[in-house]
Amino acid sequence: MSRASLEKDPRDVQRMFDAVAHRYDLTNDVISLGQDRAWRKATLAALRAEPGETVLDLAAGTGTSAEPLADAGVRVVACDLSLGMLEVGKRRRPDLAFVAGDALHLPFADASFDAVTMSFGLRNVADVPGALAELLRVTRPGGRLVVCEFSRPTWKPFRTVYSNYLMRALPPVARAVSKEPEAYVYLAESIREWPDQQALGLLVKRAGWSQVAYRNLSGGIVALHRGTRPE
Repeated sequence: MSRASLEKDPRDVQRMFDAVAHRYDLTNDVISLGQDRAWRKATLAALRAEPGETVLDLAAGTGTSAEPLADAGVRVVACDLSLGMLEVGKRRRPDLAFVAGDALHLPFADASFDAVTMSFGLRNVADVPGALAELLRVTRPGGRLVVCEFSRPTWKPFRTVYSNYLMRALPPVARAVSKEPEAYVYLAESIREWPDQQALGLLVKRAGWSQVAYRNLSGGIVALHRGTRPE
């Protein structure tokens, strides 16, 4: 588990993301070299949400991942700890259901959703197994989980280049496009300390999910982990 996430109080995480909310999507686009768009599309494809289904998008931020679900006829709830993120999203898409919520204490009844998804937010939770168990609680039996999260590049030479980018290049880039570069220093540190694909898959299984599998994106920079709540 990320040492950086363990040291983060939820209130500190909330304030950090509140501060970057207005330029968050632009900054992500710049520092990921546009790859974040492809990652979102892959996450939606893995989720396989059908019109009429009810989906929880946790750590939804400003709603960029919830928007295409809603546009496809899915009943989507965009949930995030950061009120600043939710306010930005609600101004852009007032038709979406934005809900403030803590991943460890979700404000939803048991078995409320056909599918749940979380993109780039699990690292920011102090208790990762607890968050995975809470997602299991609110998912109906047979329902689906998709977690999109930074991971470990599979090619060792590229892994070294990537690590150097995170720790040396990302903070200066963040300073150029964001007024809160400290948030992106934290981002780099949390990515570096995050479990690899197999270790995260094991955490998902231990939380009670079945049929757990993962798929690498962008050479393992990001991985999609999938699971099913047992019937």
